[in-house]
Amino acid sequence: MEIKEIEDLIKAVSKFPGLGPKSAKRIILKLINNKNEIMKPTINALLDVYKNISRCNYCGVLKSSKDECNGFDNCQNLQKKFSKICVVENISDQWSIEGSNIFSGYFHILGGTISGTVDKNQRLIIESLVERVKKQNIDEVIVATSATVEGQTTAYYIEETLKNLNVKISKLAQGLPVGGEIESLDDGTLFSAFKNRTEL
Repeated sequence: MEIKEIEDLIKAVSKFPGLGPKSAKRIILKLINNKNEIMKPTINALLDVYKNISRCNYCGVLKSSKDECNGFDNCQNLQKKFSKICVVENISDQWSIEGSNIFSGYFHILGGTISGTVDKNQRLIIESLVERVKKQNIDEVIVATSATVEGQTTAYYIEETLKNLNVKISKLAQGLPVGGEIESLDDGTLFSAFKNRTEL
């Protein structure tokens, strides 16, 4: 028996990474059978994230709506003092690197890669990287983009943008597999890539 509301939910949940229609059905049945214990808290948590969590327009890191975080002077993510910035494509890349405990410094999340022409939003997030390097006395920018064509294009663009500043620019060692994504690497590969990074 098909019920529209359930079918719509199955389609929505099937879009999650690693889930297909069968897995989505199992999850939804679990939610329906545990409305008060699982479904209600999940809905409340999702609503809370939907209303209150966004990306900082300045550094790209996730932030709460309670934090004013839209420029160098009031970016909540820049309160600690570090001398390095790690530039990554996505928040999942940041989480992978943080989880491995191999890097101590700031993150700058681009929100994707440069493909073909650089659009206005990509320019803005890279321009704020330049501003951060100038204002935060940064010694090194570590470019941790994926080993894809788009990731390498992005790394080259960042290198060109920063080359006239007095800062060391390095990239992760090519222990990264060609076509590999940062978020899918194990801790050992990440550690090796950071340890053997090369200057650009």
